[in-house]
Amino acid sequence: MHPEQLLQAYADAVHARDADALLALYHPDVTVYDMWEHWQYDGQQQWRGMIEGWFASLGDERVQVTFDDVRSTVTPDLALVHAFVTYAGLSASGERLRTMNNRITLTLTPGGTGWLILHEHSSAPAEFSSGKVNLHRPA
Repeated sequence: MHPEQLLQAYADAVHARDADALLALYHPDVTVYDMWEHWQYDGQQQWRGMIEGWFASLGDERVQVTFDDVRSTVTPDLALVHAFVTYAGLSASGERLRTMNNRITLTLTPGGTGWLILHEHSSAPAEFSSGKVNLHRPA
């Protein structure tokens, strides 16, 4: 699986709200620096709790994930991927309710049938004076 195929698998798993499919993309010893609430998650089990909580909070909504300006560097032992990611909340009928943007960086290691996420870091810029995070990337 090429790193960009991993991004599509991520988007598909999130849209399906399939925690097991999403977690299958992560190395058992993953470290995640997520944007929300906690400074870090160590290991797939800690990350599972966050993912399951996120999916449960959606009710009958779905999330459409798209990646833009994807850049990657691949070696036999490691891949680095960074991109802009858009998370769009969709109603049960598919209507777009809201969106937010993040920056994402993934460190991948060979595993399974391709690559596994060993480290994930998501962020968004914050306004210096207020500390308010900007979740909408300029066009």
